[in-house]
Amino acid sequence: MVEVVAYGVVPDERPLLEAALADRHRIRCLDFFLDGDTAATAAGYEILCSSVNDVLDAAVLAVLREGGTRMVVQRSTGYNNIDLDAARRVGVGVARVSSYSPYSVAEFAWTLALAVNRRLVRAVGRTREFDFRLAGLMGRDLRGRTVGVLGTGKIGTAFARIAHGFGMRLLGWDVTENPACRELGMEYVERDRLFAESDLISLHVPLVPQTHHLVDAAALALMRRDAILVNTGRGGLIDARALVETLRAGRLDGVALDVYEEEAGVFFLDKSLEVMTDDVLARLMTFRNVLITSHQAYFTRDAVTQIVGTTVRNIDDYLAGRTGDDVLVPPGPAAP
Repeated sequence: MVEVVAYGVVPDERPLLEAALADRHRIRCLDFFLDGDTAATAAGYEILCSSVNDVLDAAVLAVLREGGTRMVVQRSTGYNNIDLDAARRVGVGVARVSSYSPYSVAEFAWTLALAVNRRLVRAVGRTREFDFRLAGLMGRDLRGRTVGVLGTGKIGTAFARIAHGFGMRLLGWDVTENPACRELGMEYVERDRLFAESDLISLHVPLVPQTHHLVDAAALALMRRDAILVNTGRGGLIDARALVETLRAGRLDGVALDVYEEEAGVFFLDKSLEVMTDDVLARLMTFRNVLITSHQAYFTRDAVTQIVGTTVRNIDDYLAGRTGDDVLVPPGPAAP
């Protein structure tokens, strides 16, 4: 039996982690994030469980290794917060959760799209004040309109199936075409054509150098003035400053963001009593046709249970000396 330390654990997640490790290992759940200021708290823990908003750069990894950490198991699919090259240099292994329920994210993306289209947040705010007017709340039917899906992996395909159920025309963009999306009637097109023809665009590609700021000023300029943009992927897919300028110009019918490029140190935290120093995020919040949530698309009991289960398997694999498909960096001796 070993003791694992987990960072960035939210209250709803904690009992699932504790139950999964009960009678096998001990776990210390911390609600704060791992970064340069908190890395010393991991001293003495061989296995560390990280969240997507923890910062595991070269300096933090060096502190972890010095404190005895040999393995990091991350509770997410994305791992752009971890310096994998530095992990290899210091001999700290890294594993992630390669997949979990795609429906959690796909369904939430549609929740955001529908809320923006039908002005749901504004409507609820009004009725709570006993204002029952309909002025400014008009939306559009989705049936017969065009949806552009950037990234047609498991999540993008689940999103496309829901769009097909609405009776929408499907456009797709990806490095590899998905036969399952083809069967839905999806037409794969060049990125610029997708931006130009879509009434609704949803982002489901991973954040890699080739997709960083995939939605830039040029792409935004191609979009229809009354289009809706939804991002439940990664914040860095959108150039937020360019998005602000687009909205300032009166373009786009609505924007829904569950992720933001500079969300680390903001999302998952209570900042209500602090001054918001991120001018771009603060400006986005002022647009009435923008809806922002705090990286919660994955946050269903089904998905979190799967994430926890895979994390526990990654811990067991490490202790048994196995290297599974979720391992990004195998643990090993520090490079000379």
